[in-house]
Amino acid sequence: MVDRANVPMLKWLEQRGITMQDLINAALEMYVPHPGIETPQKAAEMLEEELVVALSDPNVATLITAAFHAQDDAEKGLIPGLSVEYFMGRPGLVADELFGIAISSYIAGAKGMFEYVRFDQAKPGVLKRLGPLTNDPIGALIAGASSNMYSRAVKGKVSV
Repeated sequence: MVDRANVPMLKWLEQRGITMQDLINAALEMYVPHPGIETPQKAAEMLEEELVVALSDPNVATLITAAFHAQDDAEKGLIPGLSVEYFMGRPGLVADELFGIAISSYIAGAKGMFEYVRFDQAKPGVLKRLGPLTNDPIGALIAGASSNMYSRAVKGKVSV
């Protein structure tokens, strides 16, 4: 099992009500058995490892925290040119998608972006309760970790 204790970003997310188990549960809603990860239990172990790697990266942490700060500012009407009414209706707002694209592609490349689209459309688990600017980055985090899990299993590098 991996050591979560030294992952400041995980603590930051927990302060906002998002636990490692929330992230894993959302990923498992989209889980498809593959060679090397035939069971949800094995998938959960590998997902945790991949999530710890991603959450330990300061670039991922920066993008996620930026999205959460943008969410807070948008809800207060503090983003220039973005009224609260427009934000809540969100016609045409794509900043959330851009956060998701950046995070998923950074973590897992084109495969991560493919997985991000699946998560963005389904909004499993914790993603349903997050705001418009935060569900995409968290979904991208989970999607990138999930994609890396599948890639690792396919390469036969399963070490759990």
